[in-house]
Amino acid sequence: MSWSYIPRWKFTESCGRPRVPGGVHIGCSHDGHMQHHATRRALLKGGLAIVGGAGLATVVAPREVFAQVRVFPPPPPAVSPIAGLMDTHVHTAPDVFGRSLDDEEVATLYKDRGLESLVLKNHVVPTADRAWFARKHAAGLKVFGGVVLNSPVGGINPDAVNWMWRMQGGFGRVVWFPTFDADNHVKHFKDAPEGIKVLDADGKVLPIVREVLKICAQQKLVVQTGHLSPSEALAVIEAGRDAGVDRMVVTHAQFEVVNMNFEQMKKAASMGAKLELCAMGPLMGPEAHLEWMRHWRRVQVEETATAVKEVGAHNFILATDLGQTGNPSPADGLQLFVTDLMKVGLTKDQITTMGREVTGRLLMG
Repeated sequence: MSWSYIPRWKFTESCGRPRVPGGVHIGCSHDGHMQHHATRRALLKGGLAIVGGAGLATVVAPREVFAQVRVFPPPPPAVSPIAGLMDTHVHTAPDVFGRSLDDEEVATLYKDRGLESLVLKNHVVPTADRAWFARKHAAGLKVFGGVVLNSPVGGINPDAVNWMWRMQGGFGRVVWFPTFDADNHVKHFKDAPEGIKVLDADGKVLPIVREVLKICAQQKLVVQTGHLSPSEALAVIEAGRDAGVDRMVVTHAQFEVVNMNFEQMKKAASMGAKLELCAMGPLMGPEAHLEWMRHWRRVQVEETATAVKEVGAHNFILATDLGQTGNPSPADGLQLFVTDLMKVGLTKDQITTMGREVTGRLLMG
């Protein structure tokens, strides 16, 4: 075998830079030009030589060159677009599912971005105690927790609700009806033959559900419908209204497993319930970057804006449902959601109504 050797000087100048016909090197001592290599400071001060097709050099100011070939992200906004808002749906570590940030990290991030409040949600354990700890690490940020009535806490369990709101600090404010253990959820995704029910065979609200709603009314707790179907959610909302519950929310009302239409949203609102809009909605769908999110329909931002205009901003709250490993941070996700909603026609006042005023009355009113 014979090796073909081509000298390096065939391709480069003596300075080691590529040999380009007609090219001009600034500050090099070859081809009879006795110059020293320019320092970076001198190069930037004096300008850059741009070689044209005819080999003619033009000295261009550095700022003009950078404007032509360098693109940077925008600087940080003078005021956070999400300052003053609240998030009713944040997932954090530790958990049985992958989470990107822990309670303290999310609280610190939200405080730095100017948010006023957040709710920690976990599908398998209560979070009222974790809200107490998170507040110690982010003084001034209002952190709340709650309990999801899935099988790990005994399903529709009045005792789980009572012990949650009694937790030290009084920061346990939210009760979610079943999520991934809900009968509607497991049947929709074919996870199991049946799940936790809230209605009997005749479509009537179960007595144990009414017992939970009675506690929520007495303690001024926020009732969220979890992953109930639209018809189940409307039945529970009606029962809650009859029991005196004045803080009710349809959890991620547009997501696959709930997916209320406008008429159902209006009916829920007529009974006093609010509808939660979540930043994760536009990230899901067949093209989602995470495989598990491809089983949920994508909620278009335009669809969300239309719902707000159709039903009224005063009937909605903003949230993220973020915190999963591989997804944007909850703060970044909320900012993206808010800016996208404003791009498609919602106003800053509508964002403030949904993201602060309505949520504030639910959690602290």
